Amino acid sequence: MARRFSAPYQSEPVSSLASWARNLAVFSVVAVLVSIMIVRFGFLEMKPALATFFGALACAGLSMLVGLAAFVAIWQNGSRGMSRILLAFLIDAVVLAYPAYLAAQYRKLPAIHDITTDPIDPPRFDALARLRTGEGTNPAVYAGLYSAEQQRTAYPDIETVELDLPVQRAYEVTRELVTKRKWLVIDERAPQPSRRFGRIEAVARTPIMGFREDLSIRVTPDGDGSRVDIRSASRYFESDFGSNAARISKLIDDINTAAENVKPAKPQMPIKLPPKVVKK
Repeated sequence: MARRFSAPYQSEPVSSLASWARNLAVFSVVAVLVSIMIVRFGFLEMKPALATFFGALACAGLSMLVGLAAFVAIWQNGSRGMSRILLAFLIDAVVLAYPAYLAAQYRKLPAIHDITTDPIDPPRFDALARLRTGEGTNPAVYAGLYSAEQQRTAYPDIETVELDLPVQRAYEVTRELVTKRKWLVIDERAPQPSRRFGRIEAVARTPIMGFREDLSIRVTPDGDGSRVDIRSASRYFESDFGSNAARISKLIDDINTAAENVKPAKPQMPIKLPPKVVKK
């Protein structure tokens, strides 16, 4: 019985628009994956990666329009293809969700890309400076007063970390957290008597696209304690969509937590000498 009633529907042709909507959606996913591979593995320069990514978004948008047209056609002539339209819409939603989130962040957050806990004397990029000289890269020098004012308004909680730890121990705690995050360390210099502060320069990646964002961490003595200053700056683009501030805030929280868990060194007990025996 079910076969007899479904036979007329099965004989209807599949909407070509529905097929095109699905194919465009699948192609957009492939293009997004290709653009991610270009960025993460450095196959090509940034421009081809961005062109591929925006082309994928265009395909996803076109797929949605074609899918709507296919829906109208199926409604009017009763052709098949509704499952292909739904699949296309699902894929398009996945492809466009992250760019939509970034667009919302761009409208909400200031268009800055260089965040630091010390805008007056930010940690410098020394070893990383040579990696920020290519076409389209942001300069290694700090963005300046405008960026500092925008940061103070948007991220007032990003401040220097003050620890009740000696500078060497504070450096070790910070270095362990950098290793735990699997950031690529470009240069590191532990505190030495001739150079009182320690420095770590590393490269982090954004979660999905894998864009490189550079970090410089400075650990300096402060009396019996120490101070940790962090700078995180996007290598590309004028806006970081809040990624650098989020990275610094999380690192600050983890440094404070790790410092609280550090067991204080046990004071050495003075060695008791045996009493001198005076010979008469």
